[in-house]
Formats: sequence, C-alpha cells, structure tokens
Amino acid sequence: MMFAAGLAACAVALVLALVRAMRGPTAFDRLLSVNAIGTTVILGIALHGYVMGRPEFVDISILYAIINFIGTFAVLKLFDTGGLGDRGGRARPELPPGEEGK
Repeated sequence: MMFAAGLAACAVALVLALVRAMRGPTAFDRLLSVNAIGTTVILGIALHGYVMGRPEFVDISILYAIINFIGTFAVLKLFDTGGLGDRGGRARPELPPGEEGK
C-alpha cells in the first residue's frame, strides 16, 4: 500500500515537473524542472529497489544522482560562459607579445 502511495506521489511530481518544463518562461525554469524530473526518477528507482529487495538499485540511483548533478552544473556553465572548456566562451585568446594593440 505504501509502495503504491509513494509511486503515485512520484508520478504526480513528475507530471508537475513536465508541465513546468513545457511552460517555463525562461531556460532556468526549464533547467530546474529537468533537475526535478531527475530527482523524481532517482526516488522512484530507490523506492522500487527497496520494495523488490534489491539493494543494488540504491547504487544505481546514487550514480544517476551524480550524473544529474554534474549535468546540471555543465548546463549552468554553458549558460554562464557560453562554453564548456577551461576558458569558456568569454575568454579572449592569448596574443603574442607586441601584438596587443593591433
């Protein structure tokens, strides 16, 4: 009974986050809703693993959480700097000495 209630709560949260992802006025609203979808999926995987007696599902959900975390920061860095490299999109290229004023 509690498993069904937990999955129903995850499903409601997932639907609300999907609606927010489609209707979000800004890209940051959409990013936040995609992050919420990932968190809901993580909760669903962990809940399913607990009910089925499969503790390795918790490891899978932790790995998915790490990937979700890194992906969120990568997208935020892309929004902020315009690139994912070390120098990002705002960095100017290094000029040889004597060519700064040209």
